[in-house]
Amino acid sequence: MDNQAVGRRVWEAVGGEKNVNSLVHCATRLRFKLKDESIADTQKLKNDPDVIQVVQSGGQYQVVIGSNVSDVYQAIVDEQGLGEGASSESEDTSKNPLNRLIDIISSIFTPFLGAMAAAGILKGFLSLATVLGWLAAESGTYQILFAAADGVFTFLPVMLAFTAAKKFKTNQFLSVAIAMALVYPTITQLAGSGVAVDFFGLPVILSQSGYTSSVIPIILAVWVQSKFEPLVKKVIPQFLQMIFVPMIVLLVMVPLTFLVLGPIGTVIGNALGGLFNSIYSFSPLVAGVIMGSMWQVLVMFGMHWGFVPIIFLNIEQYGFDVLMPMLLPAILAQGGAALGVALRTKDSKLRSLGISSMITSFFGITEPTVYGVTLPLKKPFIVACISGGIGGGIIGFAGVKAFSSGLISLLTIPTFISTDPALESSVTMAIIGTAVAFVLGFVGTYLIGFDEEVQDEKLEATETTTGDTISTARQNLKSPLTGKVLPLTEVPDKVFSSGAMGKGIAIDPEKGELVAPADGEITTIFPTGHAVGLTTTDGVEILMHIGMDTVELNGEGFSTFVKQGDKVKAGDLLVRFDIEKIKAAGYSVITPVVVTNTDHFADVLELNQQEIIANEDFLAIVK
Repeated sequence: MDNQAVGRRVWEAVGGEKNVNSLVHCATRLRFKLKDESIADTQKLKNDPDVIQVVQSGGQYQVVIGSNVSDVYQAIVDEQGLGEGASSESEDTSKNPLNRLIDIISSIFTPFLGAMAAAGILKGFLSLATVLGWLAAESGTYQILFAAADGVFTFLPVMLAFTAAKKFKTNQFLSVAIAMALVYPTITQLAGSGVAVDFFGLPVILSQSGYTSSVIPIILAVWVQSKFEPLVKKVIPQFLQMIFVPMIVLLVMVPLTFLVLGPIGTVIGNALGGLFNSIYSFSPLVAGVIMGSMWQVLVMFGMHWGFVPIIFLNIEQYGFDVLMPMLLPAILAQGGAALGVALRTKDSKLRSLGISSMITSFFGITEPTVYGVTLPLKKPFIVACISGGIGGGIIGFAGVKAFSSGLISLLTIPTFISTDPALESSVTMAIIGTAVAFVLGFVGTYLIGFDEEVQDEKLEATETTTGDTISTARQNLKSPLTGKVLPLTEVPDKVFSSGAMGKGIAIDPEKGELVAPADGEITTIFPTGHAVGLTTTDGVEILMHIGMDTVELNGEGFSTFVKQGDKVKAGDLLVRFDIEKIKAAGYSVITPVVVTNTDHFADVLELNQQEIIANEDFLAIVK
């Protein structure tokens, strides 16, 4: 996959700089906040062979790429000069409160999911190492590795402060300074000692662990900071702002957080955690069945982010979480269903995708599995959801607990290990519940089957408005020009209009620049600059003829930027030409672009466009 090309196509399809408010990514998705989602070309993205799916949920426009999403994200950031991502001063206040809340949570937690997942897995493996006697908890090796694993969770408010400040558009370093005050060792020691603390006689309420590993207090504090800081800037002269604005913000926000915001956040957190745990206490079995069966549906719509704070709050308040283990069967059940599809299907591409997506599900990445395999076929997705519910019920009934958080996958099983003798069977039950879900997903899909004709459009075909079929083994060429698209039959030259030179289309250019439609080699360029031949790296031979009879201009009005034998990339400038000068000389500038070795391919198809810009997809080569 050419990450830069994919990023460019996605960026153009969502509407580019004029339509993007912000961009972040998670494990598999590019998450855009768009000014107007109707501007985005959703169908074009869904037809893109490198895009798994498009999801519009939670106020976000999500483009599912897969496991290499970070590379595509970085390509967009680098090419568009976004720094850490696009942003806009405008904020969409039209979203309903639930969507806004989900957007805030996902924007705050997404950036450090990788670090958190790695730390959680490491913490689990350290627990396994001590239980098996590989490492002594008193050893220096263990202490150093445990610091690497536990540091993320102990100082979680610091990471949350940084990402929340970016979300709320306030000074990130001041936000971090507030978070550091919350987890300052002396404060933590005072909280643990139970000694009464006051601030100028006002009582400071601290929980026994202080604010280490806390979530809501620092998010509330940063949100208030984002409202307070601009007010301070309004009253402080510009030449004094560098010192006095940060000082006033710290002097006000740190005490305010300890006195008011921290306790409020703690109460909210305890209430949320208590609500879930009340439901769990009523029936762990029912809770497991519901969460195991519905989790992938929640993930599809981005609503799973609402449960992320509950996991953190449970670990902070109780030292463990019962929600994470219930969700593991839901993930592996999708992998089992994908394996069932792979072994039953007669389609080689679907079989390959089923096996590869099953493997990614082992590591907690289910979007390729869901969007690429089980959901388009419907029955496998339903089977997997039911299987996940059964596995979740087993785990819920067994009371399995996780002692650190992270990306839910097979690698998180060690986080279920406890030194408590009463929980010795937890890991065994977690493995059994997960295995049951995987096997049921596999067997159920294999036995029940699915409609072989219902295939994801990327696996089999995309129907165009002309009635033609584009196979997935295709190469999309980029437009070499910006202008109006015309059929070859309208080219005022019988050689081109008859198709004798090959299939293609014509463009009436609005801008006098011809660029490379694909990566390849310049095989022909006339001294007059009016025609260029290019062979792509995939063997497609393309002829671009600027205007009709323009060879008679002997190069006047044409400037070439390449020579025969040059290697070029898609979008590289090949020729610059003066449209007005050519027209003034009495020549047409309609430019046919044809594939001269059309007979080497199954078909060459138009994409039914009327206007086109350079570097936009415009021809599909069916192989």
